[in-house]
Amino acid sequence: MSVEASLSVLFLIVAALYASVGQAGASGYLAAMGLFGFAPSAMKVTAIALNLLVAAIATFQFWRNGLMSWRTFYPFAVLGFPFSFLGGAVHIPTHLYYPAVGVVLLLSATQMIRSAMKRRPEVGITAEPPFFPALIAGALIGFVSGTTGTGGGVFLAPVILAMGWVSVRRTAAVCAAYNLLNSAAALAGAHAILNSIPAAFPMWLLMVGIGGLIGSFIGSRHLPESASRYILAAILFASGVKLVFA
Repeated sequence: MSVEASLSVLFLIVAALYASVGQAGASGYLAAMGLFGFAPSAMKVTAIALNLLVAAIATFQFWRNGLMSWRTFYPFAVLGFPFSFLGGAVHIPTHLYYPAVGVVLLLSATQMIRSAMKRRPEVGITAEPPFFPALIAGALIGFVSGTTGTGGGVFLAPVILAMGWVSVRRTAAVCAAYNLLNSAAALAGAHAILNSIPAAFPMWLLMVGIGGLIGSFIGSRHLPESASRYILAAILFASGVKLVFA
């Protein structure tokens, strides 16, 4: 099986797994491409673009189910969008990009495991996040996500849940919209390297679209959320270690 075909299968699986837990999959796409030694520029723009589609699918589904709230989302987006744009314009040298992304993947794996092991009761959770702390969180996560090519939702979700700002289901909705907005901003910021997107990208886009739809369906009905998070954590950890010590 060719590299492009192998990645197509991996991307479909990653998109389905991430979508099942309310995420868009950028860190998983980076992990998959890192295993095949793709160039940093190709990894970054491809992950952002694929993330954009899956995040759009998830955002639409949450909106259709009445879980999207402008007041819950916009404090994270106000600075998240411009800082993600700035991060997208930052191009890290290869010898720094791989370990940087590796650390991001290891942190993502840690957050996945923590969220799988810890379930917060929703009693006492506020309906709206505090404005200024949300601004800061959105800006910091936006810049890191734009720089590395991740959507940011995998970091934003644990922050929101740890602080008890929003319920679990609405947190997933916020993260989906945050991923969508920040991926669009990061892609615009990275316009100078858009020609780095591999020729197989249209096929990959189709596969993650299918995976996103499948994951959203299964995740909301059949697959235990904790099982998906443990599987994802294992994938992210293995890829993160490979990139850090590449």
